[in-house]
Amino acid sequence: MNWVSLFSKKLLTFSITAIVCSTAVFAETTVITADRMVDVANGKVVKQAAVIVNDNIITASGRLKDLTVPNEATRIDLGNATLMPGLMDMHVHLTSDATRHGYKRLEVSLPRAAITGVKHAKATLDAGFTTVRNVGAPGFADVALRDAINAGDVVGPRMFVAGPSLGVTGGHCDSNLLPYEYDNYSEGVADGPWEVRKKVRRNIKYGATVIKFCATGGVLSKGTKVGAQQYTFEEMKALIDEAHLRGLTVATHAHGTNGIKAAIKAGVDSVEHVSLLDDEAIDLAKKNGTYFSMDIYVTEYILGEGEKAGILEESLNKERIVGKTQRENFEKAVKAGVNMVFGSDAGVYPHGDNPKQFARMVKFGMTPIQAIQAATINPARLLKQEATLGSLEKGKLADIVAVPGNPLDDMSLMEKVGFVMKDGQIVKQYAM
Repeated sequence: MNWVSLFSKKLLTFSITAIVCSTAVFAETTVITADRMVDVANGKVVKQAAVIVNDNIITASGRLKDLTVPNEATRIDLGNATLMPGLMDMHVHLTSDATRHGYKRLEVSLPRAAITGVKHAKATLDAGFTTVRNVGAPGFADVALRDAINAGDVVGPRMFVAGPSLGVTGGHCDSNLLPYEYDNYSEGVADGPWEVRKKVRRNIKYGATVIKFCATGGVLSKGTKVGAQQYTFEEMKALIDEAHLRGLTVATHAHGTNGIKAAIKAGVDSVEHVSLLDDEAIDLAKKNGTYFSMDIYVTEYILGEGEKAGILEESLNKERIVGKTQRENFEKAVKAGVNMVFGSDAGVYPHGDNPKQFARMVKFGMTPIQAIQAATINPARLLKQEATLGSLEKGKLADIVAVPGNPLDDMSLMEKVGFVMKDGQIVKQYAM
């Protein structure tokens, strides 16, 4: 045996290991500057702003002149741009294709949906959404997509995932397109308090980090009345209690007033869509701290492009009825001070177009700051992630986006995100 050669190999291995370890000790520091920054925690704009990032953690933010910037820091000057936290969309379906609705969806296999989700994840992240809540996907395809993103196999946002949505037999979350002889049901169908508890447990077993159920009929489901309550209060209470027992938050699809109120009384964390509303429902939401996630842009896509995408005439008629009312109720909820989060329902319309909703949120009652807070600090609180996400404060994960100019003067600029950093890594940087 050549002991010199063996010793040399061991020494080389040790030296390489030492270099790698010593490199890891010294964190990389980056300072990002821009003409302004949205301080979502305090609801104000900071001028001549900077955010200092050490590896993947924000170590300081504020006015550049008030910060101590390390000499060795990498500097990124974005000029006439506005910095803000990574955006958060609380209602997406990344594995759903906006060009395939109604009977067209029967053509899509589960593997094909999962692969399509990869494309949609990248488009969503490029649009500035560094975190999403995926509220429903068949076969736990969203769990697989989340895990692939976390492993670095594909590029996409941080995902909180629901797996299959829970619903009653023949309800909005069931599969109602095929006749009786096919005996076709969605995998999230569960009837009765103990059955819904079992489905919650099953979803958690296979990787869900949030639970989503359907409290009322829906626009895009065949044979359901959009305002009709589906689950009973007892079923909702059992479902929500089971999820809360395991530390998960719960979202409910609910268009109809009775279903909305029953879900809030049962302890739901957020209500999705919220089309039909009365004063009692608003008061209950305020009293219980419930969040509303109202997709007030999607009606434009459904009525404009829906027929071509395969949306049934029955569904188009339902949207014509509830779309205008939903926007009116959005304005009422905002004025009343209900907790609001950004929820686009992307998947019904094209992924990456999520930011188009910002301008509508301002048009129908929000201030620009409120709209940005609805997509940053408010979702972080809903998900109980405010210690690490939702603002550009010291100690938070470095999820940072920038848009050209000042979106507080023109909210359509939110559709032109030019810089995206997720978890300390730059994933998009265009000249602004």
